Amino acid sequence: MTNALTIAKFGGTSVASYPAMQNCARIVAGNENTRIVVVSAAAGVTNHLVTLAHTALTQEQIDETCDAVRDIEFAILNALKDKSAVEDKLNDLLEEMRALALHEEILHRHDLKDQLLSMGERMSSLLFAEVLAEQGASSMNFDVRKVLRTDSEFGAASPDIATIQTLAGQLLKPEMDSAVVVTQGFVGADQQGRTTTLGRGGSDFTAALLAEALGAEACEIWTDVTGVYSTDPRITDAARPLPELSFEEAAEMATFGAKVLHPATMEPALRKNIKVFVGSSREPEKGGTWIMRDCSEEPPYRAITRRKEQVMVTVKTPKMMYAQGFLEQVFAIIAKHRLSVDLVTTSEISVSFTLDNPANSVAQRLNKETIAELETICDVKVESGFDLVTVVGNNMQSAPGITSNIFAAVTSYNLRMICFGANPHNMSFLVSEAVSSDVVKDLHTALFQ
Repeated sequence: MTNALTIAKFGGTSVASYPAMQNCARIVAGNENTRIVVVSAAAGVTNHLVTLAHTALTQEQIDETCDAVRDIEFAILNALKDKSAVEDKLNDLLEEMRALALHEEILHRHDLKDQLLSMGERMSSLLFAEVLAEQGASSMNFDVRKVLRTDSEFGAASPDIATIQTLAGQLLKPEMDSAVVVTQGFVGADQQGRTTTLGRGGSDFTAALLAEALGAEACEIWTDVTGVYSTDPRITDAARPLPELSFEEAAEMATFGAKVLHPATMEPALRKNIKVFVGSSREPEKGGTWIMRDCSEEPPYRAITRRKEQVMVTVKTPKMMYAQGFLEQVFAIIAKHRLSVDLVTTSEISVSFTLDNPANSVAQRLNKETIAELETICDVKVESGFDLVTVVGNNMQSAPGITSNIFAAVTSYNLRMICFGANPHNMSFLVSEAVSSDVVKDLHTALFQ
C-alpha cells in the first residue's frame, strides 16, 4: 500500500461546514490509497484565533470572539448524525482555547500564541474524522504534534526532516494500515513538546512533509478552485486552469504570488519526486492540475502571477565604486534584522532590492534601527506601493522573441526593477499597485489568448 499511498489535504473552505466536510469525505472514500488526511481550520476560525493571540481585548471582546469560533464548530457538530462521540472532546478544546485567550501572558509569549493558533486545526480534525466515520470509513483523529517535529521558531517553525521521518514510521504507519488517519496541518511541536506553527498556509507544507516521510506517491491539495490557473481568475475571466505544471514552474508561481500553493510545499515533493494534485473539493469531477517532475509540454509561457504589497529599498554610495565587501555589509545588516530579500538589481554605485510586505510586517521590521544601521554605510531610500508581476515559463533565457513579446504587451506602463536571467523560468518586474491588474490582463491577452 505504501507505494501507492496518497496524502489528501483539505483547506479551510473545504471543511467550513458539515456539507463541505461531507464532500471531502466522499473524495477520501473514493480513493482507497488515501490513508492520511490533513485538514486546515474551518474557514474564519484562524482569523478569530489571530485576533485573540495578537490583540489586546476586553473580557467581553474575548468572550465574543470565542463564541464566534464556538458557533462555527457547533454548526458542524450539531449536524452530525451522532455527536456524542466527539461533543465532550470539542468542548474540552473550546475550553482550552478560552483559557489560552484569557492567559495574562498571551500577548507576550510566542509559545502560547502558537498553542492558541493550533486550536482551529485540532477542532476541525476531530470533527472531520467523525464525518468520515459516518460514511462508513474506519477513521481516527491523530495529533500531528507527535510526529511533526520542528525547531522552536514559534510562528514560522522549520521542520526537522529526519526526525519527522523516524516518528512517522513509528507512529503513523501502523495506524494507517487499519484506519484513515485524520490529522492537523500548520501545527508541529519542538523538542520540548511545545506547540509550534509553520506559518500561515502551512497546511500544504504539512501534507507534503508527511508525504515525504511516508514515501507517498501523491499529495492531493483540495481547495475551492479547480486547479492552478494561468493567472488569478479574480483579475481576468480569461484565466484558465492548467492541466499540468513542473515542480520548477509551480515553485516559481508559489514564490511569486500564486495563492493556491504554499511555496514550501514543492520542496519535499521535489526531494522525493512526489506528484502533487490541486483540485476543488466542491467539484472534484472537474479534475485539476498535476504537478510533477516531467511534463508532456514545456511552453515558453505557462502563467502570470502577482504579489502585492512590495517594498523597494535602494542603497547608494559613491564608495561602492570598485569597492569590495559593500554588498556583503548591506546584506549582513538585512539578515541581522531577519528580512528576506527577493529581487536584486545593481549598478555601479547603487543596489535596489525588494521585500515582501504581508500585512505590513516588513514595514514594522524595516524600522528606524535597520535604516539607521544601513545609513552608516550608504544612503537609503525606501519606496512602497508596488506589486510584483511575474511571467512564469520555460527556456525563457534562450528562446527567441520571449522578452520582446512580454515588453510589447506592457509598453504603456512604467516598469521598475526588471529581473531576468537568474533562472530560465521567470521574468519579474515591479509596477505601481494602481495598474497591476491592468498589466496582468494585458500580458494574459498577449501571451495566452
